[in-house]
Amino acid sequence: MLRIGISGCNGHMGRVVEDICRSAPDIEIAVGFDILGTCDRDFKVCTSPAEFDGEVDAVIDFSSPAALQGLLEFGTTRKVPLVLATTGYSQEQLTAIDEAAKLVPIFRSGNMSLGINVLLELVRRAASILGSDYDVEIVERHHHRKVDAPSGTALMIADAAASALPYQPQYVYERQSVRKPRDPHEIGISSVRGGTIVGDHEIIFAGRDEVIELRHSAQSREVFAAGAVKAARFLAGVEKPGLYSMADLVAAAGLD
Repeated sequence: MLRIGISGCNGHMGRVVEDICRSAPDIEIAVGFDILGTCDRDFKVCTSPAEFDGEVDAVIDFSSPAALQGLLEFGTTRKVPLVLATTGYSQEQLTAIDEAAKLVPIFRSGNMSLGINVLLELVRRAASILGSDYDVEIVERHHHRKVDAPSGTALMIADAAASALPYQPQYVYERQSVRKPRDPHEIGISSVRGGTIVGDHEIIFAGRDEVIELRHSAQSREVFAAGAVKAARFLAGVEKPGLYSMADLVAAAGLD
């Protein structure tokens, strides 16, 4: 039985992770972490990881960057693998994650969808073939509660394109303050926030007289939660500390 902890258990994603775990016969929810606490659950909920003294095999985090320090301290002290599905980390926090990964397995991804992982590979291939003859623009759309912009997934897509382009691109997030033509070495990233959009990412390769578009639309939050649970199962079989990603999960499943 895989004992899972859910960080951010009171949030939208935390409750979806809970539902998936409850439907899996091989998973037990050992604990929930949430700053607000709660009394409406049948598992123990702590306001911080430091309060928990029980056993847990992995923690899935869909909460806030503010929760990172406590999770890293818990993971490295207790030798508990962490699945970090939260976005919006600062560079300092990303460095802290890298340091913690030297002591314990950590799975981090800006997007836990398998489909997004496939999309990233398509973006890399398109960028390598189209090269500098096509302008690259990314448009991401999310619900009005999302606080970080651009999305972590949009940055993953930009990085995938950048890794295959024959030049070092500059990421441009807004153009209203600049009155000049588009630089051919830009990757434009635009953010839309509204309604209940789960997650929509569009990549545009615009060339002379033709446009190629790649797009991924998430129809529900379950695709992200399901990916995070798969990541937790993956980490349960990992003994070596390190920073793992969706690429490692896909490779382990023999899907690459």
